[in-house]
Amino acid sequence: MEVLLKTVFVILQHLFINSIVYRMRFTYLMASLLLSMTGFSQQYYLFVGTYTEGPFKNGESKGIYVYRFDGATGDLTPVSTVATDNPSYLAVAPGGKFLYAVNETDGAKPGSVSAFSFNKSTGQLTFIDKQASGGDDPCYVTVDKHQKWAMVANYGGGSYSALPISPDGYLAPATQTVQHQGSGPNKGRQATAHVHSTILSPDEKYLVVCDLGIDKLSVLKFNPAGGKTPLAGATDSVVDMQPGIGPRHTAFYPGKPYAYVIDELGGTVDAFHYTNGKLTPIQHISSHPDGYHGDIGSADIHISPNGKFLYASNRGDANSLAIFAIDPSTGKLTLKGFQPTLGKTPRNFMIDPTGHWLLVANQNGKNVVVFKIDPVTGMLTDTNKRIELPAPVCLKMEPVN
Repeated sequence: MEVLLKTVFVILQHLFINSIVYRMRFTYLMASLLLSMTGFSQQYYLFVGTYTEGPFKNGESKGIYVYRFDGATGDLTPVSTVATDNPSYLAVAPGGKFLYAVNETDGAKPGSVSAFSFNKSTGQLTFIDKQASGGDDPCYVTVDKHQKWAMVANYGGGSYSALPISPDGYLAPATQTVQHQGSGPNKGRQATAHVHSTILSPDEKYLVVCDLGIDKLSVLKFNPAGGKTPLAGATDSVVDMQPGIGPRHTAFYPGKPYAYVIDELGGTVDAFHYTNGKLTPIQHISSHPDGYHGDIGSADIHISPNGKFLYASNRGDANSLAIFAIDPSTGKLTLKGFQPTLGKTPRNFMIDPTGHWLLVANQNGKNVVVFKIDPVTGMLTDTNKRIELPAPVCLKMEPVN
């Protein structure tokens, strides 16, 4: 595309450069071409994971839904659907040729992870393989940049596993499973360990594991060439969180030594200084308004690509996104405001790669809502763009080309 544009530029310059009028036309034409290229480069596939059965089912979802997302306009167009049981969390392998989905079955049958090939030309997912996840109710899966391992969090099982990935995308049975033990003070939610996420550090040298049931963060060394056991304990590898807050997901600041954790049961965000696998606490802040007394159920956390803003989703009675500004010199957060998610139970949300849009999956609202991000304030504006579908709970994107 770049070579073609340069060629067109030279030809048009030769034809039109001798006339002021033609120069103006030439400038307009080039601007149009550049705009066209920009729009072309901002086309993405949006993958939506849903609940299809069990106590979380809301409607008649089939599995994973694929849409076309226009990064220039925020428009969404349906493309395809593939059936699979409760794909409540998704991971797109680098390059977009393969997608992995947990099958969260609420203990009715053993948890598993499914592998799909993805055809970027047609937008179709094709099932290729399934393996046991190593525990009940898998709720998170991560794939490393070398596409050698899928790391899975088993919420009900209180464990996490590493499954090898072959070059053709197939999964092998788990070669490493780590079982957590213990409990927390919230007897209704923390009677046992509940591993909720397995998130790689930006350099992929470490894996951060959040355990909601025992209020701990574990940091593991990750070695993709480590044979059957790619994960190993690191120095100062366990962080004890405030009892009863239930750490759920982690987000890393782009290019800065900071990490953030959303606490499901506490309705709070914890900020850490992060370096070489060590997490040092620097701030603990609420993701709810002062004086809030409703049910709490915080869920997801993401940082804008420019590093200016952090967003945290709140379920329970709040159904909101908390918006924070990040001080890049300290990593500390300042609350800017709240945005209703315009639907119930915002389990998962994402910021598109352009940093212009924020999409929220409202599980019980049966919709995905698109918001426009103000690049100066970080505040959100409803675009009135929606996807209506049953029980959406996970959003992932991949460039079309």
